[in-house]
Amino acid sequence: MEGPMEGPMEGPMEGPMEAPMEAPMEGPMEAPMEAPMEAPMEAPMEAPMEAPMEAPMEAPMEAPMEAPMEAPMEADLFAESPSSQSDEDWEPSTAGVYGQEDSTSGEEETISLTPAKSPKRWSGRGRGRGRGRGRGRGEIIRTSPSPSDQASTLAERWNDVDVPDIEPPRIIFCPNRTPGPQLIMTENYTPVQLFQLFFSNDVLLPIVKNTNEHGSAHYSTPSHPWTNIDLRDMFSFISVAIYMGVVKCSSYTDYWRGDDLYSLPFPKRVMAGRKFRKMTWALHLNSAAMDAENEGRRGTAAFDRLGKIKPLYDDMREACKRNYHPNQEIAIDERMVASKARIGLKQYMKRKPVKWGYKLFVLADSKAGYTWDFFVYQGKSTVNTGKGISYESVMELLKPQLLGTGYKLFVDNFYTSTTLFQDLLKMKVWACGTIRTNLIGFPRTTENSLDSKSPRGSVRWIRKDSLLYVQWRDTRDVSLCSTLHQAHAGETIKRRIRSADGQWEVKDIPVPPVVKDYNQHMGGVDLSDALIGFYKVLHKTRKWYKTFFFHFLDIAIVNAFLLHKELAIAKGQVPMNQKAFRETLSRDLARMGSAPTDKPVQGPAPAPAPAPAPHRVIYISGNSTAGRLKCRNCHKKTPVKCVTCDVPLCFLAGRDCYNDWHVANSFWK
Repeated sequence: MEGPMEGPMEGPMEGPMEAPMEAPMEGPMEAPMEAPMEAPMEAPMEAPMEAPMEAPMEAPMEAPMEAPMEAPMEADLFAESPSSQSDEDWEPSTAGVYGQEDSTSGEEETISLTPAKSPKRWSGRGRGRGRGRGRGRGEIIRTSPSPSDQASTLAERWNDVDVPDIEPPRIIFCPNRTPGPQLIMTENYTPVQLFQLFFSNDVLLPIVKNTNEHGSAHYSTPSHPWTNIDLRDMFSFISVAIYMGVVKCSSYTDYWRGDDLYSLPFPKRVMAGRKFRKMTWALHLNSAAMDAENEGRRGTAAFDRLGKIKPLYDDMREACKRNYHPNQEIAIDERMVASKARIGLKQYMKRKPVKWGYKLFVLADSKAGYTWDFFVYQGKSTVNTGKGISYESVMELLKPQLLGTGYKLFVDNFYTSTTLFQDLLKMKVWACGTIRTNLIGFPRTTENSLDSKSPRGSVRWIRKDSLLYVQWRDTRDVSLCSTLHQAHAGETIKRRIRSADGQWEVKDIPVPPVVKDYNQHMGGVDLSDALIGFYKVLHKTRKWYKTFFFHFLDIAIVNAFLLHKELAIAKGQVPMNQKAFRETLSRDLARMGSAPTDKPVQGPAPAPAPAPAPHRVIYISGNSTAGRLKCRNCHKKTPVKCVTCDVPLCFLAGRDCYNDWHVANSFWK
């Protein structure tokens, strides 16, 4: 570089020359002057300015000066946006990168901005001030979708029924036990025997003991001392409670009123009204010692919010699973037990018929409506898996080690999620349910999806591996997810549709198989709720644990009725309806109970009872047609009754209910 400097200095050197001329000029300048014109000028801006300014000025300015003058302007522009670097030889610094794990994108782009070159500064006020909420000062981490996710999103498209779908997997049903009642199918079980499968003597004896303990401590006064009850009193109490579910009165006292309007002989004959009320007040399911021990743990993780019902609660769940095995189609849903008690267990669900009460998660057989398992929702779970209460409730109820594999589970959109269905598939349990379109995993594409012009019966579907997503238009759009169905099978359903001229006509519209199966098998819990609601024992009470006692009675009665129904059908007999079943059960429990006594016996021991009067047949009203009553045995009208038993019975040549009834009740052989 020995030539004179005047030539190169004649050009207009007013622009910032630092960027293109910062590199050391050790060799001839002709080649370096050509290279910057082939590659973008951003990279040279980042090289350190170590060489003096005199050396770059020695190069002969053979190239036009316009290019060097424009390069600094581009360099300054790109310096303000470091994320746009594109030089092939440039490699990003690995210092300060936090990691590249992300559940949705798969990669993170880390950009380091120094305070000297940052074009924007935060004011330091508001959210995220200071050190950037743990990220480090001057550092921004941006998350972008991975190329595979972007490609799958772009490739998604809702398919019509013209596009064939793959065949669904062949489901092999392998239950651990034979589905149905776990009883001897040829035996004749009475209603009370079926009821005692759930409320056995072993279950009732602790309740009797705890009720006596609680009654003597809180409901005993000098004028009305507490009289201990026994198992027969508990049978009578349950008998009257079931009777109250069939015959409705607004008050307890109405069942024992003696006027013409409320002349109900059954409660009077089974139990005195005062004794029934005292047993209702003193009813207790847990012992005082266990209650005190649990109360001492209040405020800690060891406190049991269901401690007052735990003995009966556990026994009921075990009995429901022991006496029946579900069929292949099962359903999980919520159930509300009505209550307005002031306790934290109470929930409010505005879209349920029962809005205030205790929420139970129930697994029921879809065909029979049998309540196979349930648990009480206690609020936020102490053991949080991070997947939500809907996921945890299904995993709590669904036990493949007890049920087996190959089951078809039906749920509503509260439970349906891609994570749940994929995990169930690993357990060899297939699932189907409605789904919310804003959930993670639901297809986001709108290409060829249902729009305002789609007619009724339109079907759209997308398959992602084992998950099938279906949209179907009926009176409104319905979205479902399934792991066991095919997208379409040419099935139709009848609907009333208004034609162009305004006339209503019945037409066949396409329907996906997932919709038909969902409508057929989702109502298992609703069927159980309906059977309970017809003649429910539950009535208002001030204590929350008594509400659960009466609800457990309803569960036991309905499950016993469903067992009776399946046993009768298996033997080719006509089963009783639920009302007749409850009436028979109430009558049988009354026979197992004790005789009513209004007041406890005081003073000397009573004299021995005289020998019973002989059984005689008399006319009820002295007339063979007027004043007839229903026969206790055959339920037909009869003008006669047994004077000793005060029971109307037929006494005819072809219908000798008088002798049949006395033999059946062990009055004589």
